[in-house]
Formats: sequence, structure tokens, C-alpha cells
Amino acid sequence: MRPSGRAPDQMRTISMEAGHTRHAEGSCLISFGDTRVLCTASVETSLPPWLRGKGKGWVTAEYGMLPRATHTRGRREAAGGKQSGRTQEIQRLIGRSLRAVVDMEILGERQITLDCDVIQADGGTRTAAISGAWVALRIAVDGLLREGLIQKDPIRQKVGAVSCGIHGGTAVLDLDYDEDSTAGADGNFVLTEDGNIVEAQVTAEGECYDEEGLLRLLRLARIGCKEIFAAQDKATGR
Repeated sequence: MRPSGRAPDQMRTISMEAGHTRHAEGSCLISFGDTRVLCTASVETSLPPWLRGKGKGWVTAEYGMLPRATHTRGRREAAGGKQSGRTQEIQRLIGRSLRAVVDMEILGERQITLDCDVIQADGGTRTAAISGAWVALRIAVDGLLREGLIQKDPIRQKVGAVSCGIHGGTAVLDLDYDEDSTAGADGNFVLTEDGNIVEAQVTAEGECYDEEGLLRLLRLARIGCKEIFAAQDKATGR
């Protein structure tokens, strides 16, 4: 039995509130159970120096966790003068995941930055950030299309992410903190709507897994992402 009482293939309740903030070109407050992440998309005409004049755009991400997103207060990374390795790894993952479904030439010479701020953490913050960031990106790009700033849609398809792991010898979907902290192996899967894999991160945390174990986790991830894609459609009105 899972600590939450969920079935092995059962997601936590998914909520996506689009347009949560006033000023960003796109925004989404996403919840996977008690994990809540605010994702905003900002459209800028400036580009990294290495992309200027090439007729292509860029999608990037920044990630952060508020001091009381967890059980105890964490120090703001800005106060320490640098980002942790974990933060850098996660924001790079978010950026890679979104770029996988965007045509940079159609986007044109502009940059869209996805800011993902964890308000409350209960496991799966990076996967919630990726799934919510897609909604914020979709809203921002829809605005560019309405204004005639781009003529074609650069977003090829949806992308979503979910955690899976082996807990108590059983493959389970969408780990919360209680499961994540005691899992024998845990992973994060980033999938596109057509079923392709953007990234798979699966790590043994004291319990190695075989090929069939990996495939079980992937099958669970597909179940979870199907629900995420449906929630993205609902949030964006598509």
C-alpha cells in the first residue's frame, strides 16, 4: 500500500490555473497534489550573443524554490551569491524539455524565458514545472500569433513530465515526498504528446532495477502524461 493510499498507476490530483499572474505574457499555477509551482513566460526581443542575426529564437528556463516551500526554511540562493548544482540541473532540464517541441526558426529572433518558482514542495517539483511551463509557453505564443508578430505556430506539440519510482518493490506513478524519500529507485520522464521521449532520468537509491523494471516505469509515465496532456488542453482551452 502506498502511503497516500493511491493505486500504483494513480496520479495525484492535477490542477492547472492558466493566466494566474497579470503581467507575464503567459502564466500557470500548477499543482500535483500538494506540490505547487508558479510558471510564467516572458517574451523578450533580446537574444544570447551567439544567436543574434541568425534568424532563430530561443527558449530557456529559470527555476527556484521559495524559502518555506519545504518543511523547514531554506536559505535564498541569492543570499549565498550562487545557485546550487541542483537548481542549475533542473532549470537546464526544463529548458531542454520545452525546446524539444519548439521550432526556433518560426519563433523568430526573440527569447521566451520560463520562470518556475516552487511555492510548495511535496515531490515532483521539476516535473510539475515542465508541465506547467508548457501551458505558460502556449499562452505566450498564442499572444504572439494574435498580435501578428509570428505567422505560424512554432509549438509542434505538447510536452509533459512525471515522476515514477520503485517503492516497496512496486513500480509506482507520481511520487510524493514520503515515497520519494524512501524509494528504492526513482526517476523523471519527459514525454511528448506523440509518445516520444525527451529525457529519462532513473536512478537507483539503494535498489537496482532491471530492464523490465525500467519499462514498467516508462509505461506508468505514459499513463501519467496522458492525464497531464488532458489537463494542459483544459487549461489552454484547446
